[in-house]
Amino acid sequence: MREIVIISGKGGTGKTSVTAAFASIAPRAVLVDCDVDAADLHLILTPTVQETHEFYGGNTARIAQERCRRCGICVDVCRFGAVFTDSRETDDDRAAVYAIDPIACEGCGVCAHLCPHQAIAFTEALNGHWFHSDTRMGPMVHARLGVAEENSGKLVTLIRREARALAEAQGHDLILVDGPPGIGCPVIASLSGADHVVIVTEPTVSGSHDMARVVSLAAHFNVPASVIINKADLNRDKAAEIVHYALAHRIGVLGEIPYDSVITRAQLAGLSVIEYGDNPASDALRTIWSRLQQHMATECVR
Repeated sequence: MREIVIISGKGGTGKTSVTAAFASIAPRAVLVDCDVDAADLHLILTPTVQETHEFYGGNTARIAQERCRRCGICVDVCRFGAVFTDSRETDDDRAAVYAIDPIACEGCGVCAHLCPHQAIAFTEALNGHWFHSDTRMGPMVHARLGVAEENSGKLVTLIRREARALAEAQGHDLILVDGPPGIGCPVIASLSGADHVVIVTEPTVSGSHDMARVVSLAAHFNVPASVIINKADLNRDKAAEIVHYALAHRIGVLGEIPYDSVITRAQLAGLSVIEYGDNPASDALRTIWSRLQQHMATECVR
C-alpha cells in the first residue's frame, strides 16, 4: 500500500484541484481530506456519508458554581482571558460570579490545576466530526471541525489511520491525501510516515519561499518529495528559479500546469479538471501523474 500526500507551503496554490485530478486517474484509491480547517475536496467529489463519528480532541474548563468560593485565582492564572466575571442577584447583595468562555478557553487546564477548591471541571470537548463516505472516485475519509475549534493534528492523524484501515479492509493499494497548507502541526501529522509527498507551488515570491519550507520539512521526516508548478506560465523566470532550487535539493520536478480558466469552470461544475474534458491543464496533469508513478517506482527499487 502506498500513501501519497499532496501539500503546499501556502493556501490557494491548487493542491485540492491536483488531488481531485489524481483521484480521477488513479485506480482503486482511498481519498483523504486532511485539510480539516478548511476542507473543500468534498465540493468536487460530492461524497455520500456512510458513517459519522464524533471527535473529541481536547478539553474545556467549566466552573461548578456550587463549589466556587470566588477567590479569583482562575482569573489571575488564565493567560487567554477565558475567565470572566459577571454579577447576579443573591439573597444578600450583588456577588461576583466567575464563568469560562468555551470559545476563548484553550484547554490548557491551568485553572483546574490551581483552583484550591476543585471547583473547575476539565472535561472532554466535542471538537468536530469525521466521516466515512462514498464518492464516484472511491471511498473517502474526511472531517469537519466545529465553530472556532482548533486543529491540533490529532484529527488529521485519526482520519489517516482510519483511511489506512479502510484501504486494508477493502483491498485498496493507494491512499491519496489532500493535505493542509503550511508547515504546522496538521502538516506534520499529514506527511509523517507517508510514502511520497507532492508539493504544489506557484511562480511567485511567496509560493517559492513557502515551498522551500515544505521541502525542508519533508527532508526532516525523510519523506521523498517532488514538485508541481501550477500556473507556471504566469512568471517564467520565477518558475525557472523553482526548478533550479528543486534540482539543487534533489527534488524531482513532475511538471508544470499552465494557467487555464477551465479549472475554475470544472470546479463550478463540481468536477475534476480531468472529468471536465481534454484541455491543456488536464493533459499536463495526466503527464504529471505518469511521471509520479515513475518516481515512486524508482524509489521502491532503491
